[in-house]
Amino acid sequence: MKYIIGILVQNHAGVLSRVSGLFSRRGFNIDSLAVGPTQDEDVSRITIVVDGDEYIVDQVMKQLGKLIDVIEVKDITANSVARELVLIKVNADSKTRSEIMQIANVFQAKVVDITTEFITIEATGKSNKTLALEEMLRQFGIKEMVRTGVVAIERGDKSLGQQ
Repeated sequence: MKYIIGILVQNHAGVLSRVSGLFSRRGFNIDSLAVGPTQDEDVSRITIVVDGDEYIVDQVMKQLGKLIDVIEVKDITANSVARELVLIKVNADSKTRSEIMQIANVFQAKVVDITTEFITIEATGKSNKTLALEEMLRQFGIKEMVRTGVVAIERGDKSLGQQ
């Protein structure tokens, strides 16, 4: 099962290295990792998606909680809104351009760059949506693709760092 772990950390150099190092020492693969600032400039938020069983994820979360710069660790899988951003540069000529743009429209994606040879599409949504878009565009030839990794926030009044 895939788990989404939210982590609040002190905004210091080397914190991400220590957090990701804990996963690698345990032989645990990170499916997705996103890091960014929070409303507090001294605090960063790390969102990690991992594939594993409940016991192992629980153990990793306990180990994360022991790291010096970690403020809070929480499994937010069950009650969160999760999204990712993908940019896909697709081969496009005058014959395929309109079909590619129609596919983008169906997925509520945006064309963010267009040349005589390529179209770059931006899409946000759940991972299965961005994967489906990728699959539909593959037939045209994907020149380049980049994903942000999943970011997630808890629904309702729950939040990391809440007192």
